[in-house]
Amino acid sequence: MKSRKKSAFREYVEAFGVALIAALILRALVIQAFRIPTGSMKDTLLVGDFLLVNKVIYGSQTPTRIAFTDIEIPHFRFPSIRDPKRGDIIVFKYPLDEKLDYIKRCIGVAGDTLEFKDWHVYVNGHPEGKRELIKEREYDKEHGAYFDYYRITLNSGIQYTVRHYSDERRRVRHNAKLVVPPGHFFMMGDNRDNSQDSRYWGFMPGENLVGRALVIYWSWDHVEPLWQIWEKIRWDRIFNIIR
Repeated sequence: MKSRKKSAFREYVEAFGVALIAALILRALVIQAFRIPTGSMKDTLLVGDFLLVNKVIYGSQTPTRIAFTDIEIPHFRFPSIRDPKRGDIIVFKYPLDEKLDYIKRCIGVAGDTLEFKDWHVYVNGHPEGKRELIKEREYDKEHGAYFDYYRITLNSGIQYTVRHYSDERRRVRHNAKLVVPPGHFFMMGDNRDNSQDSRYWGFMPGENLVGRALVIYWSWDHVEPLWQIWEKIRWDRIFNIIR
């Protein structure tokens, strides 16, 4: 008895279904796309940046809820390649509302003693890193203010840039000393005076980790009108490695 030959339509449907399932598994466990909605990580990440996040490095986690609901389901986390370290830019579930994803830089890991003196950060009794003023009084039209930029170099060799208002009277001042508890991390935005981060909502639990930011695959200026498409696309940011 001859088997009935599949129709071309059915073959296309099955191929699409397999591709869709593979894409969903890839998104859930391996790599995921995110969009930057706020300026808390300026100028490392800008509003309108689209990036890919490595979900394997800290241990991928299976879905915790049924999609579009608050119904929790059994889940587990795969083994990690390595733990987060200071300087990593991390996507995580916002501790006060886990349906939201946040992105910040890791400043402290479990056991670190953090001390804040005005706008300076100290880790285990030492400055956050070597701090160099690399640019001053650059105007940001979105904020309507001038900013100074500082390069931070950690002992590990990792470098990143943070910014503060040029007018010191507008800088956010914190004076506190704390210890990062086991299984938690302290997260801060690179736009230090305009970031809702661990200074306000506390430590980030390790179970909230989503992944490490990898690369900007697309970027456009949300302020420029759509008809000026050439100016709207930030060509110089596309395929930039995130550090």
